[in-house]
Amino acid sequence: MNDNNQKNLRTSFWTNLFNSPSERDDLRKSIQHIPIFNFLKKKELNELLEITHNRTYVAGEYIFVQGDIGIGLYLIRDGEVEIKRKFNDNIELSLATLYKGDFFGELALIDNEKRSASAVAKTDCKISVLFKPDLDEFIEKYPRRGIKILQSISLILAERLRKINEDYLNLVIKSQKGLQYEIEYQKNSSSD
Repeated sequence: MNDNNQKNLRTSFWTNLFNSPSERDDLRKSIQHIPIFNFLKKKELNELLEITHNRTYVAGEYIFVQGDIGIGLYLIRDGEVEIKRKFNDNIELSLATLYKGDFFGELALIDNEKRSASAVAKTDCKISVLFKPDLDEFIEKYPRRGIKILQSISLILAERLRKINEDYLNLVIKSQKGLQYEIEYQKNSSSD
C-alpha cells in the first residue's frame, strides 16, 4: 500500500469516545462565543452540551462533501478547516480557511438542502457538531430560546449576504472600469 492510501485510511473514530472535563469546559466556552448561542442560560447551555458531538479529523480528511445533505453546524475547537467549491467537475476553488473558534454549516440548521461546498481538515482538527434533529428537539423544549437561536442564525446569514452583495458590487465596478479602459485603449490604438 502506498503512502497516499495509508494517509487516506487513517481515521479518528476511536478518539471521539471519551472526553475529559477540561475539554467539556473548553467546549462550553467555545459555544458561548458563538453569537447563535451566547444568550443561553447555564441550564440551557448544559443541555446543549449534552447534544453536541465531538469529532477529530486528520489533515486532509473531509468533514463533509459538496452535494451531501446538510446535517449540522460545526465548531472548530482546534485546527484549521478549508472550505472548497468544485466547479465543472475539475476545477476546485478554495473559498475560505477557518480557524479555532470559527463555525460553519449553519445553513443546515435552517434547511435540508445539499452542501454548496466541501469542508476539509487543513490540519488535524477537533470539531464539535450540533446536528439539526438534536437542535430541533432543543428548540421544542425551549421555544423562546429557539426563536432567539433562529433569529441569530438569520442575522448571521443576512450579514453574510450583505457582504457577498458588497463583494459582488465591487467586482462589477472593477469589471466596468476594466471595460472602459479597454474601450479607451482600443480608441487610442485605432487613431494611431
